[in-house]
Amino acid sequence: MPTYAYTARTLSGELKNATMEAATRDEVVANLRRQKLIVVKVDEETKKKKGGKVKTRDIVIFTRQFSTMINSGLPLVQALDILSRQSENKALQDVTHQVVYDVESGHTVADALRRHPKAFTDLYVNMVAAGEAGGILDTILMRLATFLEKNDALVGKVKSAMIYPAVIMSVAFIAIVTLLIFVIPVFENMFASVNLALPLPTRIVIMLSSFLKHYWWAVGGGAWFTVVSLKKYYKTSNGQLNIDKILLKVPVLGDMLRKSAVSRFTRTLGTLISSGVSILDGLEITAKTAGNRVIHDAIMESRSSIAGGDTISAPLAKSNVFPPMVISMIAVGEQTGGLDEMLTKIADFYDTEVDTAVSGLLSLMEPVMIVFLGVIVGGMVVAMYLPIFDMINAVQ
Repeated sequence: MPTYAYTARTLSGELKNATMEAATRDEVVANLRRQKLIVVKVDEETKKKKGGKVKTRDIVIFTRQFSTMINSGLPLVQALDILSRQSENKALQDVTHQVVYDVESGHTVADALRRHPKAFTDLYVNMVAAGEAGGILDTILMRLATFLEKNDALVGKVKSAMIYPAVIMSVAFIAIVTLLIFVIPVFENMFASVNLALPLPTRIVIMLSSFLKHYWWAVGGGAWFTVVSLKKYYKTSNGQLNIDKILLKVPVLGDMLRKSAVSRFTRTLGTLISSGVSILDGLEITAKTAGNRVIHDAIMESRSSIAGGDTISAPLAKSNVFPPMVISMIAVGEQTGGLDEMLTKIADFYDTEVDTAVSGLLSLMEPVMIVFLGVIVGGMVVAMYLPIFDMINAVQ
């Protein structure tokens, strides 16, 4: 639905600038007139004008402040209006303006938030709906803020583990390309001027250098085509499943991804259940946040089994995705009636496991990268000095 920026004047003469989502410009004008506002200007916003992205940190601050205001007894509309005015994020400010309008028009907070999926996830909206229904919206919002903070921290840990090797590989790639394009040709010209018989390693390095100099466009195009093809393949159902399966089997990295997925699954489901969301709805929402297609499919298969009267732990055990300890703890939680608490305990445990896995990955990657760089760069240097050593031996 398009977003329109409008300027309107109140009956007292005060100018009001805000945004509104609507199907057409006429709908915006009609809505403003119903609010007894005099329309000055209405323009459809382009994607560029809509501003930046709503970050998790902004949502956390919004959620905590919203919870505090409701707990203090402020009416919903007044609390939302204050939040929209003080938000530093333009995108979130615009979204909150629209939420205020929708709530004033008679919608529930959950329904108003549901219209902005880029800012508020299904998990967020469903928990707010449960909070409104149970009359504990302030408590639910505080739980949401805590959940979002912990989930964001988990994602940050996994990203930090992925960034380090990516940076090292990029530096290694630049160093190797620089040697092949700029340094090796100098040696090649020197060897050609003295008619030296070149050993095999030197000839191989010179061939690689020559190929890269003359066919860099083919190498770059091939790399670009490979990346684009993989991205398109990953967007297909089978492609996503196959690539995610491979990622889970990669030594060290796969273990870390599995543990982070288990932590996200258990914390999300535990938070939803404790907030009053049904187990079936909770599993459906949780599957969307799994971050891995293999985990997603296992959760959805479990949901189908539970809908047929089975327990949660039984179908999860059949999937062979979740560790036995997780299955056992979930089974105990079901039997004791404390499933939400047990899921939170599992999440806390696996958060620590992710920390350990990240540290293990980083400590492993450092020596591997050093050896890799040493072998490649050192091998190229030695290959180029072999003819010089042969020439010195011949002179002696």
